[in-house]
Amino acid sequence: MSRADSHPPDSTAESIHREYPLDVRIVEVDESEQHGDDVGPRYRFEAPQHVEIEFEAAETAELYADVYFDTNGFQEAGTGDRGIPPEVVQAGRDTLAAYMLTQPMADEYFVASFFGKKPSRIQRYVSWVQDRAEEIRAGVEAEGIESAD
Repeated sequence: MSRADSHPPDSTAESIHREYPLDVRIVEVDESEQHGDDVGPRYRFEAPQHVEIEFEAAETAELYADVYFDTNGFQEAGTGDRGIPPEVVQAGRDTLAAYMLTQPMADEYFVASFFGKKPSRIQRYVSWVQDRAEEIRAGVEAEGIESAD
């Protein structure tokens, strides 16, 4: 699971991978025509007033979206290359662990070591974040809340 920088090229094929409430979505970006068949698709997370970030795996982008909803939205801008947004830190250990899994070079073993836990505990943390994010999205849809933009 790794995150990539967010500089989409000029000519790419794009399609919606997954749409969420409040104008949040993941866009699949296919650069194979531009770079050859060995380059797989990338997945760009988009949200209002949030920097665009691309991931190599759809699952990582979806986990990032779950963390975004679990924290009621957070901003990457201003955190630097190695920083963690304050909203993520304040959200608790499980949300922080899930966020860390969306970062380059981090996997369950690294995050488990960081927290002094077993990988199975990290998987449990992630499932809690995913469950809460799903509940939040369902609540937003049930209330018919529109984007603030």
